[in-house]
Amino acid sequence: MKSAGRMGIHYMQKLHASNVPKELVEKGQNRVIEASLTLIRERAKLKLNSSDVEAFFWFILAILVGVGVYKFSTASSRGELVRALGGAEASTSLLGVPLGHNSSFLQGPAFAPPRIREAMWCGSTNSTTEEGKELDDPRILTDVGDVPVQELRDAGVDDHRLMSIISESVKLVMEENPLRPLVLGGDHSISYPVVRAVSEKLGGPIDILHLDAHPDIYHAFEGNKYSHASSFARIMEGGYARRLLQVGIRSINKEGREQGKRFGVEQYEMRTFSQDRQFLENLKLGEGVKGVYISVDVDCMDPAFAPGVSHIEPGGLSFRDVLNILHNLQADVVGADVVEFNPQRDTVDGMTAMVAAKLVRELTAKISK
Repeated sequence: MKSAGRMGIHYMQKLHASNVPKELVEKGQNRVIEASLTLIRERAKLKLNSSDVEAFFWFILAILVGVGVYKFSTASSRGELVRALGGAEASTSLLGVPLGHNSSFLQGPAFAPPRIREAMWCGSTNSTTEEGKELDDPRILTDVGDVPVQELRDAGVDDHRLMSIISESVKLVMEENPLRPLVLGGDHSISYPVVRAVSEKLGGPIDILHLDAHPDIYHAFEGNKYSHASSFARIMEGGYARRLLQVGIRSINKEGREQGKRFGVEQYEMRTFSQDRQFLENLKLGEGVKGVYISVDVDCMDPAFAPGVSHIEPGGLSFRDVLNILHNLQADVVGADVVEFNPQRDTVDGMTAMVAAKLVRELTAKISK
C-alpha cells in the first residue's frame, strides 16, 4: 500500500515537470493535503493502531492514480474515550511534525518524533511523571500521529501551504475537547503555525514561555521568513502572543536584541541567570489571556545534558533548571512543543532522546488536569 501511495506522489511530481494546466496540478495537491488532514482528524477521533493509520494514509494517496480499495477498522473516539472516562478537564495529545528543511545548519530534527516516542516507551523507566501522573492513562496522554510533512513536500506543497496544514492539524486536535496539543518537532519553524492555531482556536492572544539558546526572532533569516530562526518574529507580528518570555538565551546578536525591543520581548540571558533564577523559577503567566504556551528548544540546555542538537551552545541551563521552571510555573498550559532535537548528533545510547522524552513527559503532566 505504501508503494501505491508513493506512485501517487511521483505522479504529482511528473505533472509538475510536464505542461499540465496549473489548476489540475493544484487539484491533485489539494487531494494530498486533504489526505493529510484526514489522517490527523481520524487519529484525533478514532483510536486506530499505527499500522491502520499508515495504511489509511497511503490508501488516500493511492486514489490519485486510481489504485485499489482498502478497508480499515476503527475503534472508539479518542476524544469520546477521554470524555467517557471522565475526570479530565484537559488531556495532552501528541502530534508529530517531522519538519527539518527550515533549519539553517542541519536538518536532522526531521527525524526526531519517532525517536522521542521510542525513548518515552522504551521500558528503561516507568510511565509515571515526577508529579505522579500516569502516562498510560488515556485521560492524561493520547497520540494522534504525525503530519506527513515529507509526503506533502514531495507532492509540491510549498511552505506557505504547509504552515497552514500544520495549523489546521493542530485545530483538528483541539476540536476534540478536552485534548490539548503537545507537538514533537521538528525544527523551531513549526512553533509559528502551532501557536497561530492555538491562538486562533482559543479566540485571542496567549502568553508564551520560550526556552532556547537563541531568540529565533530574525525578521527573515537568510531570506527565509519561515526559517527556524524567525518563528517568533512571525508569532509577534501576527499578534498571537501578549507576552513572550525567552529564557536560556546565550547566542544573540544586534538584530535579536533590536527585534526583542521592537516586540516587547522579555529576554533572560544566561549571563544573568543567577540573578534571574528566583523570578524564573516562580513564574505566574496567563492572567487576562487565553492561556500559556510553552516552547522548549532542546538546545536551551547545556550540551553536557543534551548533546544531540544542531546548534551546540555551551553555558546553558541544566536539565533540573528547566524542570524547576516548568514545575513551578503557575499557568493554564494550553499547548506546548519540544523542538530541535537532532538524532543524527545524539550519543550512541540515545542520551538526548531520553532528555527530550522526559521533557515531553513532564510537559504532559503540566498540561493534563
